[in-house]
Amino acid sequence: KLYLVFEFLHQDLKKFMDASSLGGIALPLIKSYLFQLLQGLAFCHAHRVLHRDLKPQNLLINADGAIKLADFGLARAFGVPVRTYTHEVVTLWYRAPEILLGCKYYSTAVDIWSLGCIFAEMVTRRALFPGDSEIDQLFRIFRTLGTPDEAAWPGVTTLPDYKPSFPKWARQDLGKVVPLLDEEGRKLLAQMLHYDPNKRISAKAALGHPFFRDVTRAVPHLRL
Repeated sequence: KLYLVFEFLHQDLKKFMDASSLGGIALPLIKSYLFQLLQGLAFCHAHRVLHRDLKPQNLLINADGAIKLADFGLARAFGVPVRTYTHEVVTLWYRAPEILLGCKYYSTAVDIWSLGCIFAEMVTRRALFPGDSEIDQLFRIFRTLGTPDEAAWPGVTTLPDYKPSFPKWARQDLGKVVPLLDEEGRKLLAQMLHYDPNKRISAKAALGHPFFRDVTRAVPHLRL
C-alpha cells in the first residue's frame, strides 16, 4: 500500500470566505493570498504542469496566513507543441472562455483565468460568473467583459462553439464590478481576465505587477 502524508492546513478558501462574509477579507490578506497563489502557479507552469481545476475549495489555508494549491486530480503535464486536451475540465464558474468555446489547444492561461475569478470573488465575497450551464456561463462573462469579437480576441470566431448569433453586449467598467479594488488591482484583474489567452498575463509576470508593491506575509494570526 502507498500512504501519502501531507502537512495539516486548517480549511479551504471557500469556507474561510463564507465565514468572513460580514466583514469580508482584508485587502492586505487578499493581496498576500493572490501573490502566494501566483507563486505556486508560476512554479507549476515553469515545470510544465497545468492545474486545470482552480477554485476556492481547492485552495487550502492555515492560521499563519499561508495558502496552498491543492487537489491536482485534473492536473496534467503539457508539452510543445501544445497537445489536444478535453474541454470538460475546470469547475464551470472558473472555466476560461476558450474552453467554453470548444478550444482543444489551451495552456497555462486557463489557470490564470480561474485565479482571476477567485481574485474578484475574494474582493466582492461572491462568485464573479456563477453560471448554471455552459451557455449561461458564457453569457455571464459576455455581459461583464463584452461579447468578444476579432478585434478583442483574434481567432475567436473560428472556435468550434462560437456563434455569430451571440448577443452583443458592451464591456462593463471593472470599477463597478469590483468597486472595493484599487486601480492597480483592477488593472491586474483585467490582465488576468483578458479574452485572448495569448495576451493574458502569465503567473510569473503577474508577480511583478505594481499591485504587489506593498505585499506582505506579515498578516495577523487568523482564527480558523
